[in-house]
Amino acid sequence: MSKYLSILLVVIFFSCKNDVKTDDARAPISESETVEGDAKDDLSAISTKDFREFKVLDSKVITKAEIWAEINPQMEDFTESDYNSLKVWIMEEDMVSLQDHIANGKFTYEQLTKFYLYRIRKFDRENDLSLNSVISINPNVIKEAKEADETDLEVAPHDIFGMPILLKDNINASRMATTAGAVALRDNITDDAFIVKQLKSKGALILGKANLSEWAYFFCGDCPSGYSAVGGQTLNPYGRRIIDTGGSSSGSGVSVAANFCAAAIGSETSGSILSPASSNSVVGLKPTIGLVSRTGVVPISSTLDTTGPMTKTVMDNAILMDAIFGEDKADSKSLIILWESGFYYEDLKSATLTGKRFGAPKRLLEDSLYTRALDVLKAQGATIVEIDEQQLGLPNFLSLLNLDMKKDLPAYMDNYASKDIAQRTIQDFMTFNLKDSLVSMPYGQRLFKGIVDDKGDAEFLERIKDTLKTNGRKFFDTPMQSEKLDGFLSINNYHAGFAAVAEYPALTVPMGYKDNGTPMGLTFIAGRLGEKQLLEWAYVYEQASKARVAPKNYN
Repeated sequence: MSKYLSILLVVIFFSCKNDVKTDDARAPISESETVEGDAKDDLSAISTKDFREFKVLDSKVITKAEIWAEINPQMEDFTESDYNSLKVWIMEEDMVSLQDHIANGKFTYEQLTKFYLYRIRKFDRENDLSLNSVISINPNVIKEAKEADETDLEVAPHDIFGMPILLKDNINASRMATTAGAVALRDNITDDAFIVKQLKSKGALILGKANLSEWAYFFCGDCPSGYSAVGGQTLNPYGRRIIDTGGSSSGSGVSVAANFCAAAIGSETSGSILSPASSNSVVGLKPTIGLVSRTGVVPISSTLDTTGPMTKTVMDNAILMDAIFGEDKADSKSLIILWESGFYYEDLKSATLTGKRFGAPKRLLEDSLYTRALDVLKAQGATIVEIDEQQLGLPNFLSLLNLDMKKDLPAYMDNYASKDIAQRTIQDFMTFNLKDSLVSMPYGQRLFKGIVDDKGDAEFLERIKDTLKTNGRKFFDTPMQSEKLDGFLSINNYHAGFAAVAEYPALTVPMGYKDNGTPMGLTFIAGRLGEKQLLEWAYVYEQASKARVAPKNYN
């Protein structure tokens, strides 16, 4: 990131924004910058930073021994020889292939689960290749895998059945604390979130919790993406301590890239799935707001938050998306969807781009990976239309997050958190952090202070929401209507802010690597409830480009 842009982001991000204004949210992007969001007044504008030095690397709160205390005795019958013999059948395999191998007797759900556990224990913490991507392990997961093996299935189960899934550690799941990376929530033992119940109802195995940028990257303001006080500093397997992980679903992206799980769940407010997915060369889908439940998830914004799938392949993403969508009556934005199971993936292989029209912002055409991706799409029958972006901004975006979190976090604490946690408000957590600031907040808590200091009222919040949604939808709808476009093509999470406020879905898929090895993603954006189309477009592109390469040091 250029020194000028770093200063600009800090100045603007922490300025008071209680007067409605129109910011230019289309900051220029140069080939040398590592900015993954191009809106100045937008959370996605700081969701990737070019850090090289860290104040903290390993967690000062948890140890490897603590994480594995309950699991190690259950792993005594799984040896290095077992691990090596299974690598050829499991590494880099998608979920359809894993299910086929299990059906053909190559291994069991129990062995698959132990394979991932072995890899996490082998690579993730306290060694020269550590990634700090996993915070906790489900102590019951091996037992649950054995039960999956013993299940007498009268009909074919969902393809997610028996697949070990990691959850971002702001998602409630029984038998594991939900910490959001914060020391104050280290003992936050809860019931399952709605999305976890959805997964379990289809037979998925909850493997454990993934590290994240603390409080979903809406806490410190100056910290590296991927850092949390509980989990330590998540590192990118494509360039450990060199290439940024992206945030805030950092551990989810890293763990998928490093083959620590079959797939993972992340969450996004603005860029927090798209950024780490693209930064770690995996597929990430940010759904339409309300398609996937948010209850039981530590919030930033009830207006913009969503959970979503992060996977190695588009097919896996469709399978996981299919397993988690559904109406949650406790979620104020939940949508009534009548699609049946299998909707997102059953006919994915027959997808085509013939006759599809995609808008490509002219200023992105300087990126050689992007133009190469456009050529792949053209070869598959798509028409690329070069467009000028709408002259719109995201005014008072930060105040939206401030005012939402000020009310949404106490609501989560009252309704979904452990009653044993004394803290309820942002101010409570700030006071707690001051007791041992070197452990709880080594990079400070400036964004939390900004929440407390924001004096906007409910009426102001509603005006912000209306303006932002109008601008976000106009940003995409105007060119889509005038040019008769099916979708919009971006890079990484460059347009995550606009997709967020429009409440539109976006999907990023690996499109290659810069000269220094940094992964980059091609991002498809569609209109409301366009997830099926995004998955189809991305699947065709993925199959034609074959762009993803596994991180070489984690084979």
